Parts: sequence; structure tokens; C-alpha cells
Amino acid sequence: MMISCGFICVFAVLINKVFLQDTVVEAVIGGSVVLPCSSTKQYHNLQDIHVFWRHNDSKIVCDIIPSSHSQGNQDSEYKNRTESFPEEYERGNFSIKLHNLIYGDTGEYSCLISHSSEHPAVLLIIKESTAEKGTISTGQENQGTTKPSSVWISSPLLWSGIVFGTVIFIVIGLILVYLRKKSSSNLSAGRHNMSSDAHEVENIMN
Repeated sequence: MMISCGFICVFAVLINKVFLQDTVVEAVIGGSVVLPCSSTKQYHNLQDIHVFWRHNDSKIVCDIIPSSHSQGNQDSEYKNRTESFPEEYERGNFSIKLHNLIYGDTGEYSCLISHSSEHPAVLLIIKESTAEKGTISTGQENQGTTKPSSVWISSPLLWSGIVFGTVIFIVIGLILVYLRKKSSSNLSAGRHNMSSDAHEVENIMN
């Protein structure tokens, strides 16, 4: 029972880490949004600092290289759509702005900062503009609404956590069932042996 309760607590912590680690940002299609990435450190020397923005762990959104004031490599779908803030680099702010949003931009964005253990992640959700009743307004700009939340969305990280937790839960359950059956079997065998011994003692006394 104690093992089961302990596992449930660990499982809850893992799920909480998987679902709540992201900052959730909502924006409308055709608009723009700032994807936040801030480090607790301040970088007075930017020579060796590189920041890598990735979409769903694979697509290259942009690579920020402060020493060269460039955004490095980019996948073609992000060309001329990203903007960073060089004046904020020394304060540890490596946020980017993504323009001309499309539905394909929905997903998880990770911000990997070199020489740092901090890897902020942002969950971007694209919605239709209610003001335009579903039509795309290319001139509209929306800074987005940022809030910490838990959102169910298709992501390799989320699904990996779910599958891993489910497998562990099943294995623990099978082990508990096996131990319970084994314990019951040993108890029954012990009672049988005690009964046999008592019968032999009774025969000897008679």
C-alpha cells in the first residue's frame, strides 16, 4: 500500500513537470506574438553566448548569436518572420517576436541558452480573430496573452511523459499483484504445514 501511494506521488510530480513547465501564449492568426525567453543571469560578455530557438524540438526558428548581431540559420518557413531584441541581450532577455502567424506555428518552442542550465519553453496556441469573424487580417498585430497554465496539446514531450508514466504504472501494478498472490500462497502453505504437524503430534500422543 505504501509502495502504491509513493508511486502515485512520483507519477503526479512527473506529470506536473511535463504539463506545467511551459509558458502558454495565445495569439491570433495573421498577427504577431512575442515568445518570452529570459535567463536569471546577466551576460556582460556576449562573445560565447548562443541561443537556439526550436519549434517542436526539430524546426530551426532562429539562432541568436549576439556577438555577430545575426539570427544564424533558419528554416525557410521562418525567414523574414522573426525579430529579436539585441538591446536586451545583456540583461539575459533572448525573447523573439514571430510575425504573420499561421496555424502551423502552433506548438512548443524551446529556447536553449549555451553555458546555461535554463531552457525556457513556450507553448503557442493560434486562434482565429473573432473581430474578423474567421478572416485573416494581415495588418493586425497581437502581442499575445501570456499565462502559466496546463494545456493538452500534441507534443513529443507530452506524449513521451504519458507513455512512460502509463508503462511504469502497469509494471508497478503487476508487481504488487504478484507479491500479493505470493504472500497469500505462502500463508496457505504455512497453515497447511501447521495442520500437518499438529496431526502428527496427535497421532504420536495416541
